[in-house]
Amino acid sequence: MKAVRIHEYGGPEKLKYEDAPRPEPAPDEVLIKVYASGVNPIDWKIREGSHKEKFPGNLPLTLGWDVSGVVEEAGKEVKNLKTGDEVYSRPDPTRNGTYAEYVTVKAGQVAKKPKSIDHIKAAAVPLAGLTAWQALFEHGKLQAGQKVLIHAASGGVGTYAVQFAKWKGAYVIGTTSEKNISLVKDLGADEVIDYKKEKFEDRLKDLDLVLDTIGGETQKRSFKVLKNGGRLVTTVKPEGNEDAKARNIVIAGFMAQSYPADLEQMAALIDQGKVRPVIAKVFPLEQAAAAEELSEHGHVAGKIVLRVVED
Repeated sequence: MKAVRIHEYGGPEKLKYEDAPRPEPAPDEVLIKVYASGVNPIDWKIREGSHKEKFPGNLPLTLGWDVSGVVEEAGKEVKNLKTGDEVYSRPDPTRNGTYAEYVTVKAGQVAKKPKSIDHIKAAAVPLAGLTAWQALFEHGKLQAGQKVLIHAASGGVGTYAVQFAKWKGAYVIGTTSEKNISLVKDLGADEVIDYKKEKFEDRLKDLDLVLDTIGGETQKRSFKVLKNGGRLVTTVKPEGNEDAKARNIVIAGFMAQSYPADLEQMAALIDQGKVRPVIAKVFPLEQAAAAEELSEHGHVAGKIVLRVVED
């Protein structure tokens, strides 16, 4: 099979489109024929070698941990999936990934893909969607009527978070740049702040939840807009803050887990027309290096996807 792999850590030039062994599924795994793979910041961070301790992998390593495709073969212990099923998943990032024509994934990390969208759009859902879903509802405890601030609302995670929060009945505020304001409003945000022109902390106060995917000063300034007892959920390093402790603010850092129940709930919302993936650009598999460069430096709206098979 063809795959995009690295044989050493470094820049995008280390990505090699080449022949690789087709994996064989273990008894509790499925072999997925990959139709499309999402591109995420974790991909190029692992490629650079900055996450070797957190995500150990043997070289050569196939990158990519977002997939939509079709079950080619199911292990003998797999009961919930069968050959021919259209599925999607965020596979284990410590194993070979989805920049390939085939990938093996634990059956407990896989769900049926949304029926109403193609594989390109479905591949844009799992990692970013799971991150947004679990940030808001598992760690953020978001309820109808609460107020939530979503940073980078036009990004991969942000576009889902805005839609999920609105579906839940929350009052949604997003930060983005001027060129993406209309997109974030269209996704359902009640207020949108251009972070280049206005400090969000000058406009907001007494919020129930902040979803932070940026970190640093943005995270520290976010404590100012939370009410006593509010929550800040971050996908990057949580930074301690004495003011937050004094005001009983809960700070939670996490990495999304691939729970089939969450994937199924997101698929249902997509099929009901309540949530839609936002696609920034689609590249063929052999142009994975260009896709990662755009992910790292492009400030794109929504998700970048690699097309592996014509759908």
